[in-house]
Amino acid sequence: MSPFTIRNADPERDAAACAAIYAPSVEDNVTSFEERAPDAAELSARIASISASHPWLVGEEGGEVVGFAYACTHRERGAYRWAVDVSVYVAAGQRGRGHGRALYEELFERLRRQRFQVACAGITLPNEASVTLHKRLGFVAVGVNRRIGWKRGAWRDVGWWQLELVPAGDDEPAEPLPPEPPPAAG
Repeated sequence: MSPFTIRNADPERDAAACAAIYAPSVEDNVTSFEERAPDAAELSARIASISASHPWLVGEEGGEVVGFAYACTHRERGAYRWAVDVSVYVAAGQRGRGHGRALYEELFERLRRQRFQVACAGITLPNEASVTLHKRLGFVAVGVNRRIGWKRGAWRDVGWWQLELVPAGDDEPAEPLPPEPPPAAG
């Protein structure tokens, strides 16, 4: 068995694999509230845009991308700049092997180094596997938006979960830093 490795996503190299992993969450269930699965070109643009300010990671096994995790801006207003939204997706045949947890743990470490304070996750309910993963990683439930989205013929609730990346302090925290560049080739 090949080792599982985590690295920064490359928009050109990884977009098609990320699109293939993500598509079932859009097309086959209610995990994502998108109504049309983005193609590789759209995912490439998203990876490039998000990676300018937040980490987008891929997990590989045997040279194949089997999962990805990323963070993005929680809300646009300035006082939210220390909070991020996080997501993780793992290919159907790879779930239950710890890849989602490993991707998230690496993502959280990078977010801490960037000085982000809080990670937020929205989970379409019910989704016991995702709720369990988030709880095991220390997230706490902070609320539910009832019937917030219509998908696949029904209203859907979204539970919101929060993880303190660093302990809260009384003073204004240092400004977030840009993401770490990928290691130099060679």
